Amino acid sequence: MKNKNSRLDSIKMIISSKEIGSQEELLQELAREGFQLTQATLSRDLKQLKVAKAASMNGNYVYVLPNNTMYKRMTDPQSATEMLRHNGFLSIEFSANIAVIKTRPGYASSLAYDIDSSNFHEIIGTIAGDDTIMLVLREGCSRTSVKHALEHVIPNINH
Repeated sequence: MKNKNSRLDSIKMIISSKEIGSQEELLQELAREGFQLTQATLSRDLKQLKVAKAASMNGNYVYVLPNNTMYKRMTDPQSATEMLRHNGFLSIEFSANIAVIKTRPGYASSLAYDIDSSNFHEIIGTIAGDDTIMLVLREGCSRTSVKHALEHVIPNINH
């Protein structure tokens, strides 16, 4: 059985990648991802995630995550399970002792949490937004050593 955290992550991914206008549509998408839940459970999940409805570009009301009323939707959406497998990682860039990781919308905070929880010697800490993470790197650590450490959390970092 899939746990609540993976269900909440899947809800975030589905909402950020597709225009979902009803709980019924969202329940169908979650079922495709292997989640079986009641409408009442989904309603509680949406409340916990602070999901709201906002007008999309075409005027339909769709679910959006907090602070993202004009949410960036991907043009070629993957399944939520596929996105979860890759932690939403898109790219990493370095500048002095700072690295910036770009993620798919909604992924940054959970990926930053995974990085912080791993207690990598090379990384002092992270700050995360919706789709961007700033990493403060320890003095003297090479970019290669940082990427090597991050491979444990982001297997596709070097692809």
